[in-house]
Amino acid sequence: MKKEDNAASNKPSVQVLERMFTLIDVLASREEAVSLKEISERTGLHPSTTHRILNDLALGRFVDRPESGSYRLGMRFLELGNLVKARLSVREAALGPMRLLHKQIQQPVSLSVRQGDEIVYVERAYSERSGMQVVRAIGGHAPLHLTSNGKLFLAADDAQQVRAYATRTGLAGKTHYSITRLIDLESELEKARQYGVARDNEELELGVRCMAAGIYDDQGKLVAGLSISAPADRLDEGWLSRLQATAQEISEAMGFHGMRTAPARATR
Repeated sequence: MKKEDNAASNKPSVQVLERMFTLIDVLASREEAVSLKEISERTGLHPSTTHRILNDLALGRFVDRPESGSYRLGMRFLELGNLVKARLSVREAALGPMRLLHKQIQQPVSLSVRQGDEIVYVERAYSERSGMQVVRAIGGHAPLHLTSNGKLFLAADDAQQVRAYATRTGLAGKTHYSITRLIDLESELEKARQYGVARDNEELELGVRCMAAGIYDDQGKLVAGLSISAPADRLDEGWLSRLQATAQEISEAMGFHGMRTAPARATR
């Protein structure tokens, strides 16, 4: 491949995105607000084009206008940066305990975080000997209401938020075991709140059952879910205490000092 091709492949395919990234880089290079004139000069963009893109970014809170004609990076970048930092640190804290848990039970162990109306798998520990036909890849995603980890996050929402989620998604199912009615989902989430663990009984994939426990940060906020997956006829309730202990260990590594242990009777 030619050098020019490599250079071209590093640029966004949409011109406005390339311009937006250039503007953000200029704002990131200065601690104080930058005038429209200077931004235009440094980027080589016409002032009207610069103004239009910056105003669009301001609508999304990616850019602030402390005074007329000047711009700086907005709070949305801080929010997203903290979110990415939290995910990376959770993965770092979880990897060792996850591998140990997998070694003990010989079944896949997954770490997931919430992204909108889905959970995203950010880490896993598994082996070919686990007997699982399907192991979700890192970066894979799934609806909240069909997964054990996702139900933990929905259980952390209030009733109005859960209803809004149901309206947005329509509670679409994947198997005949899937929860597709709001009343059933609310009942399931109440169990998760009561016991501190959530389950997926072949609701996402036939033949696969899961159990999950939450991971909390130093503020007591649910930041990730830790789950064990196994063939439906091999999920061992004896693993629950190990799962809880591992989730607690990771939470403590994140600065959490409370207890989130569910009673042993938390079965479905």
